[in-house]
Amino acid sequence: MPDRSTYAAAEADSITSALDVIGDRWSLLVLRGVFRGLHRFGELRDDLGIASNLLTTRLCRLVDAGVLEKVPYQERPVRHEYRLTAAGRDLSPVLVALMQWGDVHRNQDGPRTTLVHTDCNAPIENLNRCTDCGASIDAHEIRSAESVRPEDT
Repeated sequence: MPDRSTYAAAEADSITSALDVIGDRWSLLVLRGVFRGLHRFGELRDDLGIASNLLTTRLCRLVDAGVLEKVPYQERPVRHEYRLTAAGRDLSPVLVALMQWGDVHRNQDGPRTTLVHTDCNAPIENLNRCTDCGASIDAHEIRSAESVRPEDT
């Protein structure tokens, strides 16, 4: 059985790779905006109060990483909207977890956002669940298993 440092290195590599794409304030805020339905450059710029050059850099990085895609909506001049890819949509639980953490640990006196299911308007939960028994899992109940490379599966 590999030692704990092997697991830590594998986790660090995955976390480092993810942070290379979304690990700065502006990238996360751009994603928040797109999840909220803002798709055009001007909408994102105005909502975030971000400089155009910074927004351009972040959008290019997210497009290059396959998190967003550029979709033309106008031909003359050519203008694009930014839409989430499958990889981008997979970041939803990450943003929800960050929002919930911020509500509890950083913004105790501010308003809290309640996320609801579009179909029935009921509040949603962001849970870790065991795939075998279905139990909700707390952070102290999680450990790393032996790392498996995708090509080994």
